[in-house]
Amino acid sequence: MRGVVVVLAGAGLLLAACGQPASQPAAPPSSASASSSPGAPPSPPGLAGLKPCELLSATDRSTAGLTSLGEEKTIGADRACDWTEPGTFGVTVTLAENAPLNSLEIDKGTGKRVTVGAHKGFRVSDRSAGDGTCAVLLGVGQEASVQVDVTNTGFEDTPLACERADTVARLIEPKLP
Repeated sequence: MRGVVVVLAGAGLLLAACGQPASQPAAPPSSASASSSPGAPPSPPGLAGLKPCELLSATDRSTAGLTSLGEEKTIGADRACDWTEPGTFGVTVTLAENAPLNSLEIDKGTGKRVTVGAHKGFRVSDRSAGDGTCAVLLGVGQEASVQVDVTNTGFEDTPLACERADTVARLIEPKLP
């Protein structure tokens, strides 16, 4: 996972060593009759209405140990935000509108199932490598996922990177559809 940031930007995919889209993403179950029937509740807006850099308020940033504003960026077709705490660590939150959690391949031995609030997902790290990186991947509906990547400066202390990723995931989760 050492090259997570570089690989993510270069490949345009969410999940460098954490996982990657499977060769053929699973199609969502057909629910045409449920979504088109009168009186059915409207579908949630998904991730389209969210701005990644607005997912962490000033209070949230303080809780996560971040003192600076995030910088918007694009990773492939996905919208993301980077926060950097110079000399300490960086966080990237990526909104992947077309990468459902079930389409991501998680490397065996590095992924652990987690639930953050109402969202199921995975925490992905290679603790034996001790590379100071960790990611929390959360499924959002049947079509999307959100990824929180943390990289510690010096690529050390993977447990601390996971603690930071868990904190950020808990802070943004209530804002996800």
